[in-house]
Amino acid sequence: MSTHTLLVLFGSQTGTAQDTAERIGRQAQRRRMRFRVEALDNYNVANLISESLVLFVCATTGQGDPPDNMKKFWRFLFRKSLPADSLCRLDCAVLGLGDSSYPKFNFVAKKLHKRLLQLGANMLQPVGLADDQHDLGPDGVIDPWLLSFWQKTLSVYPPPAGLAPIREEEKLPPRYVFHFLDEVQVKQIEHLQTPDNKALPTSLQPFPARVVFNQRVTHSSHFQDVRHIEFDITGSNIQYNAGDVVMMRPCNAAEDVEQFCQLLKLDPECHFTLTSTDSSTAAVPVRLPQPCSVRFLVEQFLDISAVPRRSFFEVLATIATNELEREKLVEFSSAQGQDSLHSYCNRPRRTALEVLTDFPHTTAELSIDYLLDLFPEIQPRSFSIASSLLQHPDRIQILLAVVKYKTMLLKPRKGLCSSWLASLEPSKDVYVPLWVKKGSLRFPHDPDSPVIMVGPGTGVAPFRSAIQERVAQGKMANVLFFGCRSESKDFYCRSEWEEKVQMGHMILFTAFSRDQEDKIYVQHRVKEQSKLLWDLIAKKNAFFYIAGNAKQMPTSVCDALKEVFQKEGGISESQAHEMLDAMEKTGRFQSETWS
Repeated sequence: MSTHTLLVLFGSQTGTAQDTAERIGRQAQRRRMRFRVEALDNYNVANLISESLVLFVCATTGQGDPPDNMKKFWRFLFRKSLPADSLCRLDCAVLGLGDSSYPKFNFVAKKLHKRLLQLGANMLQPVGLADDQHDLGPDGVIDPWLLSFWQKTLSVYPPPAGLAPIREEEKLPPRYVFHFLDEVQVKQIEHLQTPDNKALPTSLQPFPARVVFNQRVTHSSHFQDVRHIEFDITGSNIQYNAGDVVMMRPCNAAEDVEQFCQLLKLDPECHFTLTSTDSSTAAVPVRLPQPCSVRFLVEQFLDISAVPRRSFFEVLATIATNELEREKLVEFSSAQGQDSLHSYCNRPRRTALEVLTDFPHTTAELSIDYLLDLFPEIQPRSFSIASSLLQHPDRIQILLAVVKYKTMLLKPRKGLCSSWLASLEPSKDVYVPLWVKKGSLRFPHDPDSPVIMVGPGTGVAPFRSAIQERVAQGKMANVLFFGCRSESKDFYCRSEWEEKVQMGHMILFTAFSRDQEDKIYVQHRVKEQSKLLWDLIAKKNAFFYIAGNAKQMPTSVCDALKEVFQKEGGISESQAHEMLDAMEKTGRFQSETWS
């Protein structure tokens, strides 16, 4: 092994950057290089000045924000007090993961690259900007970028003489070893553990909230099942404001857990502890209890029903001994085979569990020790909170669209979290572990500032929270633009809006796109209300918000708003653009969109 250590630090929101970082770790291992892979916030950033070689892999979230697990690192790195040459001994590179259909494409990677240069770091190569929109997906940029990274790195940090690299087709040792326990050992270890129930709920210690309400709010003839779900958070110490987000981790479906255990001949009631192998510097995942049951691992930790990434096929290919299966797996993990992998896996949304059933010989040879190398951890899902504590003390409510659709595969595809939540019957024994985090939307404190909100579909959720909170505080200048397909089928919270309009607590404009010949959307209503909007924004300092699906809606609403500025303010197109930019910089224009 090389005496130098490559430190791979990742900032990941959905797990893609973590997957890429772990893949780079395996590449380092094959090149006989010592390596460590860590989440940025788990790493003691003060040690950065004494590192020699670091590769940063980071995603961009929201409106150009760093992922949750690098926020602490981000704050530290941008301190004004850091001396300009503090990283002059560091060789490093930055690989960003992004999507060019968003305006702040790879913003975090670009900003990090610039900051590291300011601090004197030596950049081994230009910043890598992977793009989901690339014909070959992010790997279209990542593969060539990594080839160049290894060439440069190995010329500066050569591997020890006489050691050949480990070939691609050779199996690497697993990162962890499973030690199965008998009942006596399980009881002894469990006896030593006492959970801390006083702490504020976090992703590692979520609060088990009871499901007290779960009802469909779309008409039975409507194509989409949307739910209003309510959780009881009594005794949790959870506080939240309008615009905040509730986080939860879904469980795999019981039938999937059973099928997985049968395929791999695992007894779900068995318990085990984990240790890292000699070749691995990976810490045992903190979310796995020690001892852990096979059932907990498969039901609550391994993401077996997600569409697997390329790395899944890379690891499987080294395990396979059946020639036909191995050839196919090698093709799927090669750069040239990405088209056929896309047709086999991504297009029909085939799950990892379904892939295992398609490769029976390889699955039969799969040792349990490789499970954590193959399957990523289930990632938490976030939902805009649709209620206010001021109106609903000790409650969190959400609006949830259940994901279900057909592909060429026989079995309909289902969203893991939405299907799980929709299936929960409100009763004494149904608990969902959850925690809350700050959202990206902030509402004004000044009681006289009007608020204009555009929230079609489930995008209305954070605005329901805001309106409830503002009305409870006596803030009555609330304008809501709501859009959906049909007044009779998916007009969420209708009676609540009508009541608040009657009381003079808000003004409501609706757009029902399919209720007439020509489709009418929220952007059309925005244009129609140009006089009112100009008065509120130009004369009364109103705040303007958009929430909802990221496809065309946000851009169309922004265009409509700029038209309002031109028409009512008598200004040019470029001035209208500047006006919207200025509102965004001062927080008077905010958006929260998701794809």
